[in-house]
Formats: sequence, structure tokens, C-alpha cells
Amino acid sequence: MNRRFIVTLIGILLVYGGLSLYLGWNGWVYLSAVYEWNHAGLYSAVVALLALAFIIGRAGQATLIRPIAGPLKLIGSYWFAILEYGVLLFPLADVVALLLKLGGAERDAYVIGTGSVTSIVLLLLLIVGTRNAWSPVIRRYTVQIPKRAGGREKLRIAMASDIHLGTTIGNGHLHRLLQKVKQINPDIILLPGDILDDDIEPFIRRKMAETLGKLEAPLGIYAVTGNHEYIGGKVPEFIAAMDAIGIRVLMDETALVADSFYIIGRKDRASGGFRAGGAGRLPISELVAPLDTSLPMIMLDHQPSDLKNAAENGIDLSLSGHTHRGQMTPNHLITKRLFELDWGYLKKGGLHAIVSSGFGFWGPPVRIGSRSEVLQIDVEFVPV
Repeated sequence: MNRRFIVTLIGILLVYGGLSLYLGWNGWVYLSAVYEWNHAGLYSAVVALLALAFIIGRAGQATLIRPIAGPLKLIGSYWFAILEYGVLLFPLADVVALLLKLGGAERDAYVIGTGSVTSIVLLLLLIVGTRNAWSPVIRRYTVQIPKRAGGREKLRIAMASDIHLGTTIGNGHLHRLLQKVKQINPDIILLPGDILDDDIEPFIRRKMAETLGKLEAPLGIYAVTGNHEYIGGKVPEFIAAMDAIGIRVLMDETALVADSFYIIGRKDRASGGFRAGGAGRLPISELVAPLDTSLPMIMLDHQPSDLKNAAENGIDLSLSGHTHRGQMTPNHLITKRLFELDWGYLKKGGLHAIVSSGFGFWGPPVRIGSRSEVLQIDVEFVPV
């Protein structure tokens, strides 16, 4: 590891530790006032465990603590959500408490009163966010492509990005995916990356392939890699597992479907940056060059970071995920700055671009300002 990475990592850990300490202190002031606690050492140990639970759980998945690694990771994930909204809510609560104190209010009002209101708001955010994460919706789009697609006039696509199968998301959430796809009744199913949540081991151990393999569509199922497949470092094993259940992973490849249209699958842009990623990916121009561009071209690209090139190279429909729409507001303000389109639909020249907030989630099973979703995309081929 280089020095710059080590310094950055230390800086992140110091900031994370400081914020966790701030939240822990606020919690102690409130809880000790309500319950008259006097065991600060035990309380500090619990807060430290909460702050480290995700790291311990993630690192312990392949060790002797594997039976408790999953629960620790889940607890730590919720701590991330508490941390984010605590950082937003607690300073305001502290200011209100200070003003009440300076105004002569009783301690019950400025400590217990503000603390209770803040706790209720935080709890409601977690409850609503958990519902949004585990209760996917179907979101519908209709696009027109001015090309002939053999004898086909319409195409219905079911798309699910960012499933993040692992220790938190498993067969239960996959069954929700099966139900939503069945409602859509698609001609083809497209999965634009991050099917795994880093490690392939829970996917294999919990036999998620058996459930995922129940997806069916007349024209097949196509997928691409996302950044989390590369973080896990088991891309060849992932591709083999998908192939075994009839899901074709396109690695800078194209597929002509029913002599009617092309599916173009790009490696994720992370493919050159992780230990199992290989030598990066091909530009869109090279993928398109050998194709009959009079046929519709549908591209799967996990990250919506190359829309300009997609439009310039004649891609008709680009499908992406990755952003989660920030997952927890106000994070969407960041993804809006990072991507030209971080969620929804954009028409760019002849390109129809659609970005999903994802079916699963990363970290906390919490979504505020976004929903877990499956997309129904109805494509109409209207030759000019």
C-alpha cells in the first residue's frame, strides 16, 4: 500500500471515529438523563462495538466467527444510517437544547424533550427507510426507437440492477424479484451489474443461484458486471455461476437477439482497477464497429458515466444502475453532481438513457428518498 492511501485511510477512520464519538456522547447525555445510567464504560463499549460491527462482520465472513459475521454486518449497516441522520439531526437538537437552557428551561425540557423528539424522528426515518428498501416497486418507461427490429414491433424489458446478493440480501428478497418480474411478463430480462455484494461465498453457500435461476423470459436473460463483482475478486467464478443457470454475462460482448436487435454488454469501468479486473474495457466505438447499426442497439453499462459516447456511437437505449439515487437523502445531491443522469430517464440526441435506483441496496437496508425498484421498459420500434 502506498503512503497516500494509508494517510487517506487514517484520515477517514479518524473522521468516522470522531463522528461516532459525537453520536455516542449525545446518546449518553439523553439516556443517562432518562434512565439515570451511571455505567459510562459499558455504554462506551457498546457504542464502540456498534461502530466497528460492519468492519468486523465483513472481515469475519471467511473466519471462525462466520456464524455471527452476518448479524454483525447488519447491525453495523444500521449504524451507518444512524450515523448519517444523527450527524444531520443532533447538531440542530444540541442548538435547540442550548437555547432552551439559556432561556431558563428545566433540564427535562432541554435534554429529555429535545432528545425524545430527535429519537422519534430518527426512529421514523429508519422504519420508513427499511420499508422502502424491502418493498420494491415496478417503475415503467416507454421509449420509441426509429428502427426496424426484424418483424418485431414491440419489446418488453424487465430490468433489475444492483441486487447486491450477499449476507444481508438473500433468497427472501430474490423471491420478491421473481414476483415483480412475473407481473411484468417480459420478453427479455436485463441485469446491469452488481448482482453480488462483493463476496461470492454467501451466494454459493445459501444457494441463491437456485432462486435466481427461476427467472424466465422468452428471449433470455443478459447481465454485465458491476464494480462490486470486481471488488469481490471472483469474476470468473461469478460468470460460471451465472452461465450454469442460463444467465449470459456479456464482457465487452454483443449478442444478436432473435435476428432483431443487439444487446451490448460492457465490463464495468472498475474492471481495470481491482485485482481480478483484467486490463480494463473496450470503448463503445469498438463494440459497435462490427455491428449492423440499422438494427436497434441496447447497451448495458453498470455506471451511467459514458452517456456522451453512447449517444455519439448510435446506441439507441442505454441501461444502468450503480447510483442507488444516493440511497439515503440527501446523498442524491452528491450523485446528481457525479453523473449527468443519476436516476430516471434522459433523451440525449438519439439515445434513450435510463438509470435505476436498484433492486437491492449497499450497507444499511434503508432507503430515504429512493425505493427499491424493478423497471418495466416498453420499447416500440417505429421505423421512419
